[in-house]
Amino acid sequence: MAKVRSVYQCNQCGSSFPRWNGKCPDCGTWGSISEEKVPLVQKTSGAPAATPQQTISLEQVTSCATSRIPTSMEELEPVLGGGLVPGSMVLLGGDPGIGKSTLTMQLAGNLCKDGLSILYISGEESLQQLKMRADRLGTAQGKIFVCTSTSLEEVLALLQQTTPQLLIIDSIQTLSSQELDSAAGTVSQIRHCTAALMEQAKANSTATILVGHVTKEGVLAGPRVLEHLVDVVLYFEGDRFQNFRILRSVKNRFGSTNEVGIFEMTAQGLVSVDNPSQMLLAEKPEMASGSVATATMEGTRPLIVEIQSLVSSSFFGNPVRSTIGIDHSRVNMILAVLEKKLGMNISNNDVYTNIIGGIKINETSGDLAVAAALVSSFRNIPLDKQLLIFGEIGLCGEVRSVSQAQLRIQEGRKLGFHHFIVPEQSAKKIPLRERKGITGVSSVEEVMDHLFR
Repeated sequence: MAKVRSVYQCNQCGSSFPRWNGKCPDCGTWGSISEEKVPLVQKTSGAPAATPQQTISLEQVTSCATSRIPTSMEELEPVLGGGLVPGSMVLLGGDPGIGKSTLTMQLAGNLCKDGLSILYISGEESLQQLKMRADRLGTAQGKIFVCTSTSLEEVLALLQQTTPQLLIIDSIQTLSSQELDSAAGTVSQIRHCTAALMEQAKANSTATILVGHVTKEGVLAGPRVLEHLVDVVLYFEGDRFQNFRILRSVKNRFGSTNEVGIFEMTAQGLVSVDNPSQMLLAEKPEMASGSVATATMEGTRPLIVEIQSLVSSSFFGNPVRSTIGIDHSRVNMILAVLEKKLGMNISNNDVYTNIIGGIKINETSGDLAVAAALVSSFRNIPLDKQLLIFGEIGLCGEVRSVSQAQLRIQEGRKLGFHHFIVPEQSAKKIPLRERKGITGVSSVEEVMDHLFR
């Protein structure tokens, strides 16, 4: 048996250290260093001279258009940049139960209908469970070859035997190599298995999808180098108790990262959503205080969502501050601005803020809508149902412009909104013929005077 030695590796950045540390000196993450066993490399007295490589001018390199494999999924196609690229490696991450295996099985079924061969390796489910999922989704199964294995060597042997056009590994954390003594899911195993699969995928032009676990912080488990190795990194997001799912691209060597796909989880699997804004606003109350619509951007797509806030009297010493779907610190900042600029005494009230439908707002354009919903609930004054508000709030109470204002307003008009309160600088950029119903504001005081005068 080969000799091994102990090293301590960071699960986030993959750095190695001779001894354990509570905090990684390289990336600064606490509690991410764990012990691993690695083979002891024997040092040689002399190394053979490397063969010099020939260089070539970049102008002499022949460029060729990248052929893509169509996925037949309307929302997945733009996220990938137009389809799967042969020989590419895609890393798909998401919370447990969010629908990663459902998405990959539906994709395999669509490609199977087009005559492509698929090799589906599962380290978490049995063959019977895979069959049950395929039957439930109603996917074509003729050329989907399944196997339950956690051995890298077995997977590589299957690749040489079957030469599929698509390989799905569910999941990369369950795969391990006999060359390493460490357990599956460790930094060294994930790095070694990914590199071996990448080499095989490039050599055989096999498109590969790796399903990855995420940590409790919502980032992909394993070393950060894993995201650097692959060509595409996708996050499947959403509340598993809600129907909506968002597929977001954070890295794509073959396309833009500004595209997102929106799906609805049904009993028959994932369904592409053409107009998610209409579904999110279908049950918006007409005369209820604390409810307002805002426009947020998901990649290049505008999305109209409903923000609800509830301000009530607190019966405890420490008032509750609860937020769902929006940054907690951002709401606290908005509350501080309202108290300072409007003289509202909310320090003794419980405050609840929620984005309806399990959607998460990751940009600052929802600040103004959150402020309007908070004041509406505090004063118990309903807002107009045909009102759409967006804009960023600064610490001085000013309203700052946001990107793609015209696109947000156009999406609002499609859904029947007639009155828009937007940042003044954003309103000036809109053509005069399209400014009907648009009110530009420059401060929080101006907004509240307009809404609650």
